[in-house]
Amino acid sequence: MSAAAPLPGHPRGEVVSGPATARSVNVLAPNASAMTLDGTNTWILAEPDSDLAVVVDPGPLDDTHLRAVIDTAARAGRRVALTLLTHGHPDHAEGAARFAELTRTKVRALDPALRLGGEGLSPRDVITTGGLELRVVPTPGHTADSLSFHLPADGAVLTGDTVLGRGTTVVAHPDGRLGDYLDTLRRLRSLATDDGVHTVLPGHGPVLEDAQGAVEFYLAHRAHRLAQVETAVESGLLTPSEVVARVYADVDRSLWPAAELSVRAQLEYLAEHGLI
Repeated sequence: MSAAAPLPGHPRGEVVSGPATARSVNVLAPNASAMTLDGTNTWILAEPDSDLAVVVDPGPLDDTHLRAVIDTAARAGRRVALTLLTHGHPDHAEGAARFAELTRTKVRALDPALRLGGEGLSPRDVITTGGLELRVVPTPGHTADSLSFHLPADGAVLTGDTVLGRGTTVVAHPDGRLGDYLDTLRRLRSLATDDGVHTVLPGHGPVLEDAQGAVEFYLAHRAHRLAQVETAVESGLLTPSEVVARVYADVDRSLWPAAELSVRAQLEYLAEHGLI
C-alpha cells in the first residue's frame, strides 16, 4: 500500500515506456490510482542479442496496453515468447489470458488457477527463454502466491507488489501473512548482500537503484508499524478499524481499507507470537 499520488498527465491510453536495465524495458499500464501509484509496470525482458522476449505481469485487461507491450517488443525486433505472473491480483494478471491469446504464449504462475497452456512456476525454477537467465524466488507475504524474479546478469530483481518503487505495500490478509512477508524481506536482503542484486524493478512506481536500502527501509517500517499496533491494542483498542484510525491517522482515508488488511495481518502475527 502506498499513499503516494499517481503521476499527473498520464491519461488512459497514453503509453509510457522506457529501458530500466540492459535486459528490461517497462511499459506502464494506464491504471493509475492511489493503490497502483502511476500504474502497473509491465516488464519486457530479453537478452540484448535475442529475438525472443519474456513479459512479466501483462497488467489489466486493456487491449491498448496489451498491444502496446507487443508493439514495444516488436520495435526492438523481438517476439513475446513467454508470459509470467508475479501474483494473481487483477492489476497484474487480469489481462494475462487476453495477452496469451494475442501472443500465442503460455502463462506461467505459481497459482495453478492462473496458468495457461502448460507448466506453472515453482520456487527456484530458472527461466532460459532466448538465452535469458531469470531465477524464480519465492516471496510470499503480500499474497500467498507472490513470486519475484532475479535477473542476475543485470543485478536486478522484479518484485511485483512485494517491494514498490514508492511507499510501502499491503499485506493482503488473510491470503497475505506478516510472518511470511518478513521472511521474504530477509530473503530479498540476502539477494542484495550475497548475490549482487542492486536494482529493484517493482510492480508499481519507479526503479530503485539501492535494493538493500529499500529492503532495509521496508523491514524498519514493518517493525515500527508492528510496535504501533501492539501499543494501540495495549491501550484498549479492540477492533482492526479502531487500530487503523489510531496507527494510520496520517494516511489518506481512501487507503484505510487496505491498511485494515495489514492491521489484521499484524494482529494475527502478534497473537501467534503471544504478544497480545
